[in-house]
Amino acid sequence: MTKIIAFVAGDVQRDRVVPPSGITARLTAFAAAAMAFLAVFALALSLASGRLAARWGDELARSSTLRISAPEEQMAQQTTAALRVLETTPGIASARALSEEEQRLLLAPWFGPDLPVDSLPIPQLIEILESDEGYDAAGLRLRLQAEVPGAVLDDHTRWRKPLEQAAGRLRMLGLLSVVLIAATTAAMITLAAQAALAANAQVIAVLRLVGARDGYIAQAFVRRFTLRALGGAAAGTLIGMGAVMLLPAASAEGGFLTGLGFRGAGWFWPLLIPPLAGAVAYLATGQAARRVLRELA
Repeated sequence: MTKIIAFVAGDVQRDRVVPPSGITARLTAFAAAAMAFLAVFALALSLASGRLAARWGDELARSSTLRISAPEEQMAQQTTAALRVLETTPGIASARALSEEEQRLLLAPWFGPDLPVDSLPIPQLIEILESDEGYDAAGLRLRLQAEVPGAVLDDHTRWRKPLEQAAGRLRMLGLLSVVLIAATTAAMITLAAQAALAANAQVIAVLRLVGARDGYIAQAFVRRFTLRALGGAAAGTLIGMGAVMLLPAASAEGGFLTGLGFRGAGWFWPLLIPPLAGAVAYLATGQAARRVLRELA
């Protein structure tokens, strides 16, 4: 902790080696702020994708649909038989047949609100909600095949897995974006540090003549560029968090396009961006300083 405080406080004489303003100072601060702003949104996307995958998995894993296709005169009888089977099946919390109005609402996005459900041979749908322990889908299908020939059980497996995979890949893309942003920040700060060192080649030569060691000179550049990156990243992070707060809250109507912000303890994750940016700048500037000083030797 003492070393960190001493690093932040700095040495007035040594700090004069690095110009306090100029294009490199503005470039470093701007690059760190811009990258931090983008990192906040990449992190928000990654965390939101994780929540989305969990929500989709929970919703689809605990529900199933039973579809009954039968002649009109047998539909009521088979529906009653199917409900009787479902009520006696271990692992099923509840089962109910959807009304014509509910089925009309389900079909409305594809066929419009005026679909004549009562005059079309539309299968009867039964909503199944599982209990915590779940049910044996294979055994239930065998019972239905024997007692309700027109029933088809859909446990949503074919829908759940692709949705969870898509959300998982979005989360990985978000994390990859954060890594690429960190690498881009390191590259830009390295170029800025090299430009500053090259521009101060004569000053470095004079310092060497009066006995200054390369470590002393390099530390001046490392400190100045680390603090510039830290300050710029802090500003970019605060602006990014403010922008995320303005995004619409999660809603069923908006789907994935809403609820992209942070929740609860997730708001602490963006606060790690400025320290990480400072660490990246520290390492990148140190390597650049050592390399340029060797070339100027």
